[in-house]
Amino acid sequence: MAGRALQALPRLRSFKRLQVILQHLKMSKHTDSAAEVLLEKKGAAGIITLNRPKALNALNLSMIQQIYPQIKTWEQDPETFLIIIKGSGGKAFCAGGDIRGTCKKPYVALIDGITMGGGVGVSVHGHFRVATEKTVFAMPETAIGLFPDVGGGYFLPRLSGKIGYYLALTGCRLKGRDVLRVGIATHFVESEKLPALEKDLIALKSPSKEKIADLLNSYHMKCTIDQEKEFALHEHMEKINSLFSANSMEEIVKKLKQDGSPFAMKQLETINKMSPTSLKLTLRQLREGASMSLQEVLRMEYRLSQACMKGHDFYEGVRAVLIDKDQSPKWKPAALEEVSDEFVDNCFKPLGNDDLKL
Repeated sequence: MAGRALQALPRLRSFKRLQVILQHLKMSKHTDSAAEVLLEKKGAAGIITLNRPKALNALNLSMIQQIYPQIKTWEQDPETFLIIIKGSGGKAFCAGGDIRGTCKKPYVALIDGITMGGGVGVSVHGHFRVATEKTVFAMPETAIGLFPDVGGGYFLPRLSGKIGYYLALTGCRLKGRDVLRVGIATHFVESEKLPALEKDLIALKSPSKEKIADLLNSYHMKCTIDQEKEFALHEHMEKINSLFSANSMEEIVKKLKQDGSPFAMKQLETINKMSPTSLKLTLRQLREGASMSLQEVLRMEYRLSQACMKGHDFYEGVRAVLIDKDQSPKWKPAALEEVSDEFVDNCFKPLGNDDLKL
């Protein structure tokens, strides 16, 4: 018994540290969880509304505990033909948290506003993702000592060229129509037209994926906002595809230094602020995830999450960025060269009886 207790101490300390972080972040209590997510049935549609506008609709455990079983119920309901997910408040779709899974019914995510972290997790793996001029997409996890942990290892390396690697390692934000241009969104619609689109989706009789696609296409084709505006990264895509194609973070840094252009130097400055451990984990996560199924990626990311919980950088990153907001994390190790291949290998190893079962 004493031996087991000693073995549990590191995990217990990490859990207590995480509890302190959550308290500082003022996570909502279960007593007000009923208003944090709205679940309703309209016509043939099940509608999920993330309802924490003051917290940018960030997901918490109580919300996930309500959403997941309801999705599974709607999947089995012969009178529910599609599922719509949206955020309230007009500023954010969902700026954080985490939920993963699959859905057999057509799934439409209205990603109007800030879409990060868990917001990506509940939208990007769905059948239809509708962006607007208000959409802001980012995967900023390397700045808090983490990695793109919502199936990022699956969808990011499958984007065109090396844009997914660039987004994951630098945390670059994409806005508006650019979210569609890189393939994260499937459609682009004016924000003010979303209520009408939702109404038309609900009004569809026996909606199939084809009918839903036709309706979304009709709205998409009529939207002219930023249609003539050039993709923000257009002039840099050749460099992105070249500079971020290396097999290691050290090689990427070397390429950026050798390039020497203002764009390369800006990316180098950004990368130098990120957790060296997170950068190495993320690069390998994407390289391996490129040939994995989503289920395999999620299992891999669970292992990485456990490694991060046992480490230093996640807690330090959350402290620096979200709690004290001094934006000056002290990473350990502090340099890429100090993060050994052996350490990275161990983070990807199966966890035995504690491994994720999917």
